[in-house]
Amino acid sequence: MRTAALIAVAAGVLAAGLPALSAEAAVGDGTPADSNISFVGRWNKTNASAYVPYWAGAYLRVGFTGRTVKLRQRNTIQLWASIDGRAFTSFTGSGTINLTPTALAAGNHTLIVSYRQVAGSYTGDAVFQGLILESGARTFTPPVRPKLVEFVGDSITAGATSSQLAVTDYGFKVGERLGYDHTQIAIGGMCLAETTDGCWAQTTRYWMSSGGQVGTDQWDFSRYTADGVVINLGTNDRSHGVSAAAFQATYTSFLTRIRARFPNAKLFAMRTFIGRYAAETEAAVRARNAAGDADVFYVDTTGWLPSGGLSDSVHPNDAGHQAITDRLAPVLSAQLTTAPTPTPEPTTPVAGACAVTYRKTGDWGTGAQFDVTLSNTSTVPVDGWTLTWSLPGSQRITQSWNSTVTQSGTAATAVNVSWNAVIPAAGSTSFGFVTDSPLGGATGFALNGSPCAATT
Repeated sequence: MRTAALIAVAAGVLAAGLPALSAEAAVGDGTPADSNISFVGRWNKTNASAYVPYWAGAYLRVGFTGRTVKLRQRNTIQLWASIDGRAFTSFTGSGTINLTPTALAAGNHTLIVSYRQVAGSYTGDAVFQGLILESGARTFTPPVRPKLVEFVGDSITAGATSSQLAVTDYGFKVGERLGYDHTQIAIGGMCLAETTDGCWAQTTRYWMSSGGQVGTDQWDFSRYTADGVVINLGTNDRSHGVSAAAFQATYTSFLTRIRARFPNAKLFAMRTFIGRYAAETEAAVRARNAAGDADVFYVDTTGWLPSGGLSDSVHPNDAGHQAITDRLAPVLSAQLTTAPTPTPEPTTPVAGACAVTYRKTGDWGTGAQFDVTLSNTSTVPVDGWTLTWSLPGSQRITQSWNSTVTQSGTAATAVNVSWNAVIPAAGSTSFGFVTDSPLGGATGFALNGSPCAATT
């Protein structure tokens, strides 16, 4: 299952052999900055002349006029393209790649292009440098898709061993069947939890633009909003020694953090297709439901794979992915056409005694993840909370979840979000954040101005 490897992709440097395109793109001209082109998933757009897709299943979608369409590529790459909803066709090459060796009928057309994921031993040059249309032809905005779904997982969700990889994976196929935008946040070999032997973990890498394949910069979640997040993780964790209890706790935390990023999304936790950590996955969903989040769902996949639906002991083949698509698509459709459960209105805030557990749960040398549990030790609920504390040295908070965190110098402040504003008497809530250094030693915790006992 482990195929992920650190690879160097010079996304911002144009190689010799193709002319650089002007960053002054005009709408309709087919250059990367053409606003008629929809780039779905996580793309690096820092170079206006060369856009780079990250993770699996990212794609571009655009309408165009005329009878022909070609891609301007930098170096050799494998990709799949579909025109007007036809089956995806594989293309391999560099420079100018002709997607219409047989000319189309004149008129309006829609194009989808998905590049093969650069991972493991495959080092193709996934860099989009624009479209080439026939004289007088233009791009146009394709029909808007009503929703976007993220599929989060490992090599199964990346489409490993299927005939066209991400394109023949259940995530891509479900999105296309429902007419939704979709993306697969998946790399081969991924675990849910951090492990002592270095399994790449979604709890750390989901938040990165490329999952750590091209640097560790954090993804800007304001660039798109997911309406649904489908998680299929746990197949790899067992072979890396993750205990059932640790898996369940990590899954619960992961769901909580994703909820903070997408407050109105429906979250779906799938039973792994071979049943690993099924009980723990369902328990994590129940924990989130008990915490007041009714829009988290356990998807029981028992019996979904037909006889002969695996290409090996764990990876679905094309028939397996089709069977999963047939079962999963109606589940998502039913929930994503239902409005999210409203959050109860908060009551008057009351301060009380408190205790704080402040733990470093991830450390990658140039930064760290901290999880904070805030306990109400009083006999009355706390309704509306603000936690303050002091950070060590020059440490900066770069992202947070389950609270709104601000910082001034070493003084940090976390304020509740709407759905975790109330901490019952003898109850607790949690939030977390990422910093630009692994320093520990935070001090001076106070809840609504009252000092808290702290364990750090």
